[in-house]
Amino acid sequence: MTGWAEFIAAFITFFLSHSIPVRPTVKARLKTRLGAAGFGVGYSLLSIAVLAWLIVAANRAPFVPLWDWAPWQNHVTLLLMTLAVLIAALAVGRPNPLSFGGAQNDQFDPANPGIIGWMRHPLLVALMLWALSHILPNGNLAHVILFGVFAGFAALGMRIIDRRKQRLLGHQVWAQLATPNRQAQPSRAGMSRVAVGLLIYLGLIVLHGPVIGVSPLGVPL
Repeated sequence: MTGWAEFIAAFITFFLSHSIPVRPTVKARLKTRLGAAGFGVGYSLLSIAVLAWLIVAANRAPFVPLWDWAPWQNHVTLLLMTLAVLIAALAVGRPNPLSFGGAQNDQFDPANPGIIGWMRHPLLVALMLWALSHILPNGNLAHVILFGVFAGFAALGMRIIDRRKQRLLGHQVWAQLATPNRQAQPSRAGMSRVAVGLLIYLGLIVLHGPVIGVSPLGVPL
């Protein structure tokens, strides 16, 4: 399978893999068989594998240029990616009853929400920044479709999750939790997450060339 056919097939597989396993009945059955940890690991590995295939399929799709690449575009991408990685580092594993990906949500403290005090859906914000940052230096049809769909997926996901959480939590409770709280002082744990995020960001820059095939520092991403 080559060209646009593989690209379309990869997209369909990606969305199916992110919709079917998380349906309540399917998820419950998988957790019964695999356990909660097994489901989490399996779902993560499946997501990474399908995403990798989707990126490879975009690279194999027919090249249809939309605009030329210029060196300054990479600087914009690097800046936005710094924000995306730091936001993700501050969000992963934190209690967040307002979005997906939260851990131990019953321990969420509205008086000390961390990154959640700035944005309800930090992981989706990070995904959107990743997608938008990669559109600019990739001015060809396949990659614009790829990253544009991911950006739209993240934006739509925020609205869908907000509606779902309001229904599950009740509008009053949701409104109380969703009220921005940006007064908390940076914690030692938060600063540690920032440091880890910067290390991960450097690792992504180093590995981008060997894994993706192009360097983010001097050629189109």
